[in-house]
Amino acid sequence: MKDGSGVINLKAMGDADGFLGRLRPVSAENLPVSVELLLSFSPCQPFSQPEDTTGTDCTNVAACLIVRYHHELNRFINRYFSYGRHEGNEFHYNDTLKTLSVSYFSHEQKPLTVVHYHCNPNQPASYIQDLRLSTEEPLQIWVESPCACQNACAMGDLGVGTIFLIILSVSAAAYFILGSCALRPFRSSSGVQISPEHSVWCMICYLCTERRPARGHYSDMTHSER
Repeated sequence: MKDGSGVINLKAMGDADGFLGRLRPVSAENLPVSVELLLSFSPCQPFSQPEDTTGTDCTNVAACLIVRYHHELNRFINRYFSYGRHEGNEFHYNDTLKTLSVSYFSHEQKPLTVVHYHCNPNQPASYIQDLRLSTEEPLQIWVESPCACQNACAMGDLGVGTIFLIILSVSAAAYFILGSCALRPFRSSSGVQISPEHSVWCMICYLCTERRPARGHYSDMTHSER
């Protein structure tokens, strides 16, 4: 927030690819039976649809509306329309309703999409509760999310992938450090070879035996007391 009262992490609301909704059906009035509306939306990460086509209107966008025209033999044609980008967003927070409203613009002065992120700490994950499309108003999306609560999903939260990479990096570093200390290279008639460094391995064995409880000594003391 601008007043420094807290942080709302929009990035944490998306899935692994950044989407909060992907190819989600959209209802609209006076829509022909052969036409279907689909919406893809990412709260924080720009995306392009389709990914393998250049020159589409949905390039590096926040919201993409796909108009699908169905034909015979289960064939269809898709048309892609940008419904807002991440650049130039406008934010408005209603402290009474605990709702953050974000307006996404494209090339027009009026927003094409307005998303209302409602703080719901009882929800385990973020989801789109409702969306509304009309010809006179911007696309309205209502989102229920625990991350819409201030400081609920900190920017520094670690995901499963990040934790796995940290463990992998630490293990690799320990492997090379232990290998460089516990193995000693030497030159022989057949070339350079590696042999264990006895002092290092003996020290490791000594430390392991020192930490083990002295069971024999304890049993001797018991017999002596008797």
